[in-house]
Amino acid sequence: MVAYRAGMPIFVPQFLADVQRVAAILGSSAHVLNACADRYHFTVGFAASLISGKVSLLPSTHTPEVVRQLSAFAPDVVCLTDEADCTLALARVFYPDDAALTPPVSVRSPAALVVPQVDESQLVAYVFTSGSTGTPLPYRKRWGRLVACVREEAQCFGLPQRPPCAIVATVPPQHMYGFESSVLIALCNGHALCAERPFYPADIAAGLERVPGPRILVSTPVHLRALLSSGVVLPRTDLIVSSTAPLAQQLALETEQRNDSELLEIYGSTETGQIAVRRPTAGPEWRLWPGVRLRPEGETTWAEGGHIEQPTRMCDVLEVTAEGRFLLHGRLTDLVNIAGKRSSLGYLNHHLNSVPGVEDGAFFQLEDSRVSHTGVARLAACVVAPTLDAQRLLEALRERIDAVFLPRPLLFVAKLPRNSTGKLPQETLRALAARPRTGALTSLTIPPEHPSLAGHFPGIPVLPAVVLLDEIVRMVETDGSLTSGSWRIGAAKFVKPVRPGETLTLGAEPLPNGSIRFNILRAGQPVAHGVLIPSALQQRPDDGRQAG
Repeated sequence: MVAYRAGMPIFVPQFLADVQRVAAILGSSAHVLNACADRYHFTVGFAASLISGKVSLLPSTHTPEVVRQLSAFAPDVVCLTDEADCTLALARVFYPDDAALTPPVSVRSPAALVVPQVDESQLVAYVFTSGSTGTPLPYRKRWGRLVACVREEAQCFGLPQRPPCAIVATVPPQHMYGFESSVLIALCNGHALCAERPFYPADIAAGLERVPGPRILVSTPVHLRALLSSGVVLPRTDLIVSSTAPLAQQLALETEQRNDSELLEIYGSTETGQIAVRRPTAGPEWRLWPGVRLRPEGETTWAEGGHIEQPTRMCDVLEVTAEGRFLLHGRLTDLVNIAGKRSSLGYLNHHLNSVPGVEDGAFFQLEDSRVSHTGVARLAACVVAPTLDAQRLLEALRERIDAVFLPRPLLFVAKLPRNSTGKLPQETLRALAARPRTGALTSLTIPPEHPSLAGHFPGIPVLPAVVLLDEIVRMVETDGSLTSGSWRIGAAKFVKPVRPGETLTLGAEPLPNGSIRFNILRAGQPVAHGVLIPSALQQRPDDGRQAG
């Protein structure tokens, strides 16, 4: 078994036949941008490129500027997509319809089980990071080193001692973590990936329920936090894996206890791939992959050896504690120096998220021009903590961190503006700090793969208005500065459509009659506005009911 779709198995013969058929339509281009959203389609497309000697391009985003830069890097690149409304400005190859792609294949046919062999030195992919100039920097990935990496991962997970597992992942296959831990680990170790990419807690639980055990969930801290807060009960999950952002020990402990499962955390980078693992509930130390070495050089650390293609300067503050072991103290760019005292945003975030009642939170540095009256730069923080107020939270932080690092301002929001892999754009946090606080304020980015966009509308994806209303109500209900209760829509007007990937600012302020006025902005321009009325409050004639 290679994969599952909606709980139905896909066997090796069908997979190999699908690979051959897709390879035949890729044409003569030497480079393929694999934009398939379906994980099985992505895997077939990658394998088709692999056996055709083509190189897959895997950037972290598909913005028009990144696509232009990829075209300059590889002028012959074509885009393999399974979305009819794909708008990437590249020559496109559409993944064939599944029903028409492959006739039923006998799993007993010897001819159908001839697996293509790939030379270990073959260049199979370029992954990209953003350089200091904004131009994506390419990093080579060769087949033998990729295989060696995910086989070490399988050893760390104890997979050779388990029967074949079903892998459900909430991260995209184009992301290095998703590529390794949901696609390659399945292909190279005899496990089965799941075609879907569940987003909401109920969808994650349903995806796991549809497949037989043993089950592995490959996810991120933001998804794990949402699972815990939702109260959704997962079916028996034998292993949970997390990466893309630091995992708070308390979140790891609650996840293991709630699901009666082991949780492991992966450390790595786009440049190196994954290089270390730890179980957060067992201690803070990371254990390196065999053959990988860390070489301190001043305040920086280089990673080399093992499957790493070339010595790589790490962007994190790493402390080597013993042979093959280290501690992670945060990003080099996270280091802060205030009044002669040094710390890191990662360290501060750890203590912020360890305060009881804090569901999510992040420190960030204000722009250089935003300084206190003494001329000393300050830190700010955004926090999701519905049961706390600023005084109680600051008192708890004083017991954990030096007073010079206490956040000013401290912003309470309904949720942090994390992207689809759980990372936080610092510029969005700074934008929140720059706006006046008159009620609740938060930021929202709808990812292109959001399930509400499917079929709404064919060829022109537009976010349904009900999703915006749902986000507004959720923000109001979880913000401690607004009156609690249940709400109904008193007025709502939608003035501009919202497309996938756009970042919105959601605002709400209480009115004297107990209602709440809300507005939604995009780049400072109104998208929607309206009024929420408490269910117990009779609507007044001047509430201005509108629909649109």
